[in-house]
Amino acid sequence: MVKKILVVDDEPHIVKMTELRLKANGYEVITAHDGQQGLDKARSEKPDLIILDIVMPYMDGGDVARALAEDDSTKDIPIIFLTALITKTEESLGIGITTGTHHIIAKPFEDEELLDKVKELLEPGSGKEEE
Repeated sequence: MVKKILVVDDEPHIVKMTELRLKANGYEVITAHDGQQGLDKARSEKPDLIILDIVMPYMDGGDVARALAEDDSTKDIPIIFLTALITKTEESLGIGITTGTHHIIAKPFEDEELLDKVKELLEPGSGKEEE
């Protein structure tokens, strides 16, 4: 069964690049360009995973994640935060990483880094989480 991923970011080039890469790897992709639109699509589409920018207009990624966590129908959807708020060094040290179903990747990010995290979360037993 094809996994559905919601990509929410206010930077159109990041949305497009991420969408193309995910589709090329067999995922269905839905996109949104601000937090409120992302929240609405998450509630209506029930994706298997959300890739979510933190700093966005109208509603930031943290607010979106909190709203999703308060809704029984969306609270268990894993979230990968993409952000320029931390550096790659901080990411490697675990600074800013939340627990549970939330993960963080610092911008700029490599396509393979994001794909590895997506596979780890959506395809248990893919081997990536064991490396």
